[in-house]
Amino acid sequence: MDGILEKAAVRRFMDAAQSLGIDGEIKVLSDSARTAIDAANSLGIEVGQIASSLIFKLPSGNPLLIITSGRHKVDTTLVAKNLGIEKLDRVDADFVKERSGYSIGGVSPLGWISKPEITLIDEALNDYDVVWAAAGHPHAVYPTSFSELLECTGAKPMVVGD
Repeated sequence: MDGILEKAAVRRFMDAAQSLGIDGEIKVLSDSARTAIDAANSLGIEVGQIASSLIFKLPSGNPLLIITSGRHKVDTTLVAKNLGIEKLDRVDADFVKERSGYSIGGVSPLGWISKPEITLIDEALNDYDVVWAAAGHPHAVYPTSFSELLECTGAKPMVVGD
């Protein structure tokens, strides 16, 4: 997996992490971490310890970032209700790349090129001392914690699924 740490998106994550005082070392996985199950299997951890960054479109047209535990799917109806909006719209890969600067499978919760309008964090991630999030590439992850993600992203804790 040569060259992953030199990729522009990974460098942008590294710069953001450094500026926020995050010192978790990036782990480059030989297998892709495009899904929470893939990442958990590569790391030898529970799937719930994977902090996936999922993006939806708000009625304003701006992105909503949900940092969710890999142990469940986001209940978009529940999240929309809790936000007081009618619904969350799905987005395509182009929207994700344009707004976050990351490709699907490597979306980090940090270092976005344009900040999400709202960031939520799944309360289920607080069940783990260490969680792993993408670091700008489908083969790059870093260790963090619920509290660190909360502090660094300004996310609002919420139950986002079951």
